[in-house]
Amino acid sequence: MEIKAVCMSCKKRISNTIGSTRFSCPKCGKYEIIRCKHCREIAAKYKCHECGFEGPN
Repeated sequence: MEIKAVCMSCKKRISNTIGSTRFSCPKCGKYEIIRCKHCREIAAKYKCHECGFEGPN
């Protein structure tokens, strides 16, 4: 079963989407944050499901 990557802010699938990114939570490092290009550009909020960290700052 394939796990589909989706943006944490807009829930859009980001497979092969240019400008998308994945990174570990800046606070706890335990949860993978996935963001699409559009949400990064408009600085849409995201929240870590592990520790509750909210970004961008």
